[in-house]
Amino acid sequence: MTEIENKIKLTVQKRIVLFSVILFVAKVVAYYMTNSIGILTDALESTVNVLTGFVSLYSISVALKPKDKNHPFGHGKIESLSASVEGILIVIAGLVIIYEAVKRFFTPADIQQLDIGIIIVAIAGIINYILGYYSIRTGKKHGSIALIAGGKHLQSDTYSTIGLVIGLIVLYFTKMAWLDSVIAIIFGLVIIITGFKILKETTANLMDEADFEVLENITNILWDKKHETWIDLHNLKLVKYGNELHIDCDLTMPWYFDIRVAHKESDVIKELILKHYNDRIDFTIHLDPCKPEQCVNCAVKICEHRNAEFNGNILWGCKKG
Repeated sequence: MTEIENKIKLTVQKRIVLFSVILFVAKVVAYYMTNSIGILTDALESTVNVLTGFVSLYSISVALKPKDKNHPFGHGKIESLSASVEGILIVIAGLVIIYEAVKRFFTPADIQQLDIGIIIVAIAGIINYILGYYSIRTGKKHGSIALIAGGKHLQSDTYSTIGLVIGLIVLYFTKMAWLDSVIAIIFGLVIIITGFKILKETTANLMDEADFEVLENITNILWDKKHETWIDLHNLKLVKYGNELHIDCDLTMPWYFDIRVAHKESDVIKELILKHYNDRIDFTIHLDPCKPEQCVNCAVKICEHRNAEFNGNILWGCKKG
């Protein structure tokens, strides 16, 4: 990960935090102007945006620290932890929103200046969507889980805002006060579902759940450039640390290769992977000597130790047939 890319990630998150604070203030003003519990739901979710924005900013700054003695795999795991905190806060915000909405059923309040509130909420929703798109695009480009999770939250906020605006418009024309609570409950549930989705994804990363898409992609890259001396590739494992990928595998090669030749072949494999994943990858290869029964799967044309004719390559674990 280059210094320029690191600065880009931090700059993007700083901008998101700044806009989140501005939008939060705008929504709080809209709530006090209108006294609408529906608009309060948007303001509460913006509170989460602000809190998680600062948490993500901190986690990204920590994740970008170089590896050290105490953290030989780097600090990238903190991004998954940050995204998990965001998911938890989103779920809590949704529960608070539903609680306030139910309370409003029993203690109705007059709603005022709803037209101005609708305009503020709509503009905030548009800005959130743009910020979300910006965050997700940057996160995918530079491998930041925190930016991707934050962007998804911002975009889900926009989708709920669309429904909220529609509901507020209906409320504005019908004057049915109970609609305000119904709107808040619906979007409280939407927010809770969003939080659980983020938690599911980040928990899988914290638990080092296998990413079969990446494993299959790496296997296919190597298969397409396969050398005849690469008899078998197995025990391919991957662990994510933020934007870095740590990969282990076992490579079976002819048993009579000296260490220099074997090391050269493993360097070729690493270079092939680095072309696709830049410096975001740490590849460890364990070399296995071939066994007599593997002659049928060995494509080496000239071999003094061959005891059987070549009968086809072994199809590697994650390679699609």
